[in-house]
Amino acid sequence: MPDPNLFAIFGTDEARVKDAGLALSKKLSPADDEFGLETVDGNADNSDHASKIVGLTMQALQTLPFFGGEKVVWLQGANFFGDSVTGRAQATLGAVEELLKFIEAGVPSDVKFIITASEIDKRRSFYKKVNKLAKVTFYDKADISKDGWEMQVMDVASTRAAAMGLKMAHDALERFVLMVGADTRLLQSELEKLSLYVGDREATVDDVRAIITSTHTGVIFEIGDALARRNLPLCVELIDQQLRRGESAIGLLLAAIVPRVRSMLQARDITERHRIQAGRNFKGFEASVLRLPAAETAFLPRKKDGNISCYPLFLAAQQCGKFSAAELKHALDACLEANLRLVTTSLEPHLVLHQLVTRILHRPPAA
Repeated sequence: MPDPNLFAIFGTDEARVKDAGLALSKKLSPADDEFGLETVDGNADNSDHASKIVGLTMQALQTLPFFGGEKVVWLQGANFFGDSVTGRAQATLGAVEELLKFIEAGVPSDVKFIITASEIDKRRSFYKKVNKLAKVTFYDKADISKDGWEMQVMDVASTRAAAMGLKMAHDALERFVLMVGADTRLLQSELEKLSLYVGDREATVDDVRAIITSTHTGVIFEIGDALARRNLPLCVELIDQQLRRGESAIGLLLAAIVPRVRSMLQARDITERHRIQAGRNFKGFEASVLRLPAAETAFLPRKKDGNISCYPLFLAAQQCGKFSAAELKHALDACLEANLRLVTTSLEPHLVLHQLVTRILHRPPAA
C-alpha cells in the first residue's frame, strides 16, 4: 500500500521534473505557513557530499514544523540515485540504504516527503521499493531516435506556449519543434525568445526561422528540409557547416539525408498509388493511411507499439511533390553508393556528400 505522504518524481527531462516538483511542493505546503516547506538540494559533488545530503534530509524529516502543524520536505534534484561514480560509491549506497529504511518505517503523519531526481538506476532496491511505497510520476525526454517523437514534443510546446499567451500557427509549431528538439529547458527558453519577438501577433514559420537557434537535431532537420526543397546551395552550406563542427560525414548521411529520401519515397508511393493527400490535416491523413490494407503498409515505419508511425510520413508527404518516385529511387541508390565510398575509399568526405546531394537534386534534361 503506497504511503500517502511519500511522492517521487523521476525522469530524464530535468526541466519538467523540477517544474512538477515545484508545483507539487506548492500544492502540499500549508498556505498560511512560510516555514512549512523545507528544501534540501540533492546535487552532490561526491559520495561524502551525498551522505551529508541524505543526513540533512533525514534530519528535516524528523524535525517538527516551526509553528506546529504539517510540513513538506523536498529532496530536490538528487543526482546520486543513478548509475554514476558517486551513485556507485559505498558511502553513497550506505546512506541511501539508511534513507530507504526510514521510508519503509513510514514517513511521519504530519510530514509530506517529495523526492525529485533525473538520474535513477531502476535496477537498485531503492528504486524498486520507492516505486511501491510512493506515488511515482515520470517525465522522460522524447527519444528523437524513435519515429513519432515530434507529436510528443509538440504537445509540450503547445501547452507551454499557451501558458505564456504565445499564439503559433500549426506549421510554425512543427518547424519550431523540429529545430529545437526534445530538451524542455531549451524549448522553454526558445519559446520565451519567440514570444518577445512576435509580441501579440501569431508566430509564423518565417518568425521561427528568423529567431530560433537550431540545435544539432534542428540542423539535421534543416539539411533534410533543404534537400526536400531542392535548395542545393543551402544543402551544401549546411553540410559544410556541420563537417567544420566535427560531425562525421557518415553520420550526416545516415541521420539527415537517407531518412529524408526514404520517407519521401514512402510518402510518394502512398500519394501516387492511393491518392492520399497530406494537406494540413494530420488526423485525416493518418485515418486514410490506417484504412489501407496491411499488405500496402508493410513497408512503412512503425512505432514501438507496432502501429504505423504516420507523423514523419505526413511531413514527408507535404514535401515529396518536388520529386518523382523514380528520382527518389535513384536518390536512395545514390545514398548507398555514397555510403560505400565513405567507408571503403580515401575520398574527401565533403566531396562525397557534395556529389551525392548534387546528384540527387540535379534535374535531367527533358527527353
